[in-house]
Amino acid sequence: MTEKATIRVFIADDHAIVREGLKQILAEQRDIIVAGEAENGLDAIKLFRKAKCHVMLLDISMPDRSGIEVLKQVKKEHPEMAVLMLSMHREDQYAIRSLKAGAAGYLTKQSAPQELVVAIRQVAAGQKYVSAALAQELASQLGDGHDTAPHEALSDREYQTLTMIASGKTVSAIAQELSLSVKTISEYRARLLVKMKLKNSAELTHYAIKNQLIE
Repeated sequence: MTEKATIRVFIADDHAIVREGLKQILAEQRDIIVAGEAENGLDAIKLFRKAKCHVMLLDISMPDRSGIEVLKQVKKEHPEMAVLMLSMHREDQYAIRSLKAGAAGYLTKQSAPQELVVAIRQVAAGQKYVSAALAQELASQLGDGHDTAPHEALSDREYQTLTMIASGKTVSAIAQELSLSVKTISEYRARLLVKMKLKNSAELTHYAIKNQLIE
């Protein structure tokens, strides 16, 4: 395998154990090398510029910036960059948002190692990668008569706030985790309640469970 043919991968994930696991998987592939890594969104944006990579593996849940925010910045600077999103979330919820924002593919962290390798090679070749289940979901949404669910009208940050509140986290806890002010998170909460025509966090949680937005 020539150097030109080698796929250079950048890993952005805030969990060291996940990064190490990914590196071990990729170390077994002759055509793939890890060119750099970052543990938060800001570092991902700064360091990937120096890594001269072909594919970025990007965790959708970062402590300082959401993965989708990082994705948008990366694609703005380097439209040709293939970004493969990694997530613990159900595919059909965050995946569609990621793909609309420019991601080349989406994988859950429960995916088999070989699926990760296949996905990296596919997006590095300029193609999209989605699982069979996600492909079916996308196809169904393109069908006639698809009604847009209330949560689909939310911004990425509003949607993130929704899922975190529905998971039982307080506004203060969310603000701390996302490195934002309590006032900012409260504004997100107020806006999403208005958009979804809900009265309080209890109704929001009920909606999220009913629509399988959280586990």
